[in-house]
Amino acid sequence: MVAAKKAVLNVTAQQSRFHAQTKQQSASTEITVKDLSITIGNHEILSHAELQLQPGRHYVLIGRNGVGKSTLLRAIADGLVPGISAPVRVLLLGQVQEDEDKDRDATASSSPDETVLEHVLRSDKLRERRLYEARKLSEAMDNIDDPTAMLKAYRELTHERLEREVEEAKLKASKTSGVMGLGARKALTTLEEELATASSRLDHIHISNGLDDEDSTTIKEETQKAIDMLADIQASLTSMDASSAEAKAQAVLHGIGFSPSRITQPLSHLSGGWKTRCNLASALCQQTDLLLLDEPTNFLDLPSIIWLENYIQNLDPSTTVITVTHDRAFADGVADELLVLRNQMLETFKGNVSGYEIARLRSYKYLSKMQAAQEKQKKHIQATIDQNLKMAKRSGDDKKLKQVSSRKKKLNERMGMEVSAKGTRFKLNRDRPGWHDSSRGSIDVPEFDPPVRMAFPLLPSDLRFPGALISLEGVCFDYRTKSTQTPILHDINLNIHLGDRVGIVGLNGSGKSTLVSLMTASPRESPGGPVPKKGKVERHTRARIGLYSQQAVEELQDMASTQPRLTALTHLVEFTGGSVSEQEARGLLSSLGLVGKITSEVPISLLSGGQKVRLALAKVLWNPPHLLILDEVTTHLDPDTIQALALRLQHYKGAILLITHDRFFMRCVIEGESPKRTSRGDEDESEEDTDSSEDSLPESGVVYRLFKTKLKKLEGGMQQYEDMGTKLLS
Repeated sequence: MVAAKKAVLNVTAQQSRFHAQTKQQSASTEITVKDLSITIGNHEILSHAELQLQPGRHYVLIGRNGVGKSTLLRAIADGLVPGISAPVRVLLLGQVQEDEDKDRDATASSSPDETVLEHVLRSDKLRERRLYEARKLSEAMDNIDDPTAMLKAYRELTHERLEREVEEAKLKASKTSGVMGLGARKALTTLEEELATASSRLDHIHISNGLDDEDSTTIKEETQKAIDMLADIQASLTSMDASSAEAKAQAVLHGIGFSPSRITQPLSHLSGGWKTRCNLASALCQQTDLLLLDEPTNFLDLPSIIWLENYIQNLDPSTTVITVTHDRAFADGVADELLVLRNQMLETFKGNVSGYEIARLRSYKYLSKMQAAQEKQKKHIQATIDQNLKMAKRSGDDKKLKQVSSRKKKLNERMGMEVSAKGTRFKLNRDRPGWHDSSRGSIDVPEFDPPVRMAFPLLPSDLRFPGALISLEGVCFDYRTKSTQTPILHDINLNIHLGDRVGIVGLNGSGKSTLVSLMTASPRESPGGPVPKKGKVERHTRARIGLYSQQAVEELQDMASTQPRLTALTHLVEFTGGSVSEQEARGLLSSLGLVGKITSEVPISLLSGGQKVRLALAKVLWNPPHLLILDEVTTHLDPDTIQALALRLQHYKGAILLITHDRFFMRCVIEGESPKRTSRGDEDESEEDTDSSEDSLPESGVVYRLFKTKLKKLEGGMQQYEDMGTKLLS
């Protein structure tokens, strides 16, 4: 048993001494970890689970918010999971990039003027180190004025390598215990002795500043070792195709949305979203055996998401990928196999998310029917057993006793699974060898997580008289600075009536949020708001417009930093100005998934991203607006919550304007497609919800594309926009 701790994170797994030694020496990227348990404090993430990864497979890790998906990836990346051999190169793209990740093992420090391209190239630490070593040895070889140059360079590089090895050995020794820990500490002692010797030899040549004190044989041997080291380094650079690294970095940056001018601008000038994209490019440009991507589609527009999907599909066949994503369409596109994290266990499924849900539902229906049929048959057989036994006792008929014995045997041999694990007809001698309590395995009907329910109010107040909720006629808007004037919107025409469904798609920076600002800005309420250069924006005099902004989570976090004890319940009551009582606020938050003590005892600063989204929605929906504007609302939400939100929004009686890169969400909310119901809870909800009849669903809405300042209707809807993004890549 091996244990490892980092802060409050504890990881254990079953591992024999022979298996551990073999794994540490093996270069195989196949990973098998048995009896894996992960806990954070008293919270258990995994309990005696099995993790098995095949080289070159693309896995998608799914599970609801808070089950520990990111924690599992972090444990793997930090080397805390026993059974992953030391030669396996692991790289994690996290949701939050920590400062220690940026500074770790750097061979050169970044400057304020470092460009995006330079940062991506420098992020490949192994390549940078090999280039540095090759440059140092080559310069020493060409230095004819200093006869000690080659020897100095070799000893300096050997010393630097040993320093890194010692640091890695210290980290490994701190993570392991028992027999493996003893071996790790012995290896650390050996390396520390080698480092001391290397330091002494390096100091000697620097102090003597000549070769007189050096043995000629030693000089000859180390010079040859320096030449061999340079050859190995050059071979390593060739194998990683270092010469084409810049071209690859440019291609990746372009693929995820960087323009040529943005690629060459300083990294320090980028916003948080663009820095996140830059981190993604840095991860994609490095060679690794196991690539861990945690929410890689955050801040990406649809063409970039499609590009990333194709890129992952065509990665080096030796690279294993584990992806965590809330984008169902993206998950379906990249998954060869699923890792399902639920109930502290890991379940595997060969296929994508949609296939898993369909197979799970089919299995549930099939096994439920089988179980019900067998229960009925079992009751009938048991009744005949009881009857025959009663008659045999009364009459002393041995034939009846034989029938009783035969039927009891039938109960034992024929009750249970009717098919083997491979789906073939069950055979006792083949499919159930060994000793068991019964001849066949029991029928295990799949369990489903309790369905996520959204029950927020659907009906806005009466408008009293008809008319467009908002009307834009010939609207133009320019972004002005002292020296420039950049057109953002030109000749925008849009009318939204009660019950309409409108979707807007477009590249990041195309002006979608600016358009929303023009719709929602009131000259009376916000005098400093954006004003059209031309055209007019008219609003229904009695219409309420509710906006969920893509900055909503950040705004809540900023507010929580100034009021550390503020809770969701208190904030919602204060936000409504007392129009909502505490009991009503609790009910609204509960209808959005914030229940119990979370609302009244947990500070907003400690809420997860998904929980903050729910609070922000409550602030918009407490008095249902006639026009509900949702700008990137799916960020931070897990797929089950996204599906539940889409189902509820399909029955919203007001108008909806949706801005999102999530294809699944857009198709459900705007185009009226029905999400696949994958659990009994979802089916029950469709039957019990009185507002959920198919007749009450609004007609399919309209999807517009905002491109080069123009707003154009897409006749083919979201599919047409997806096809456009695909064509750009071909």
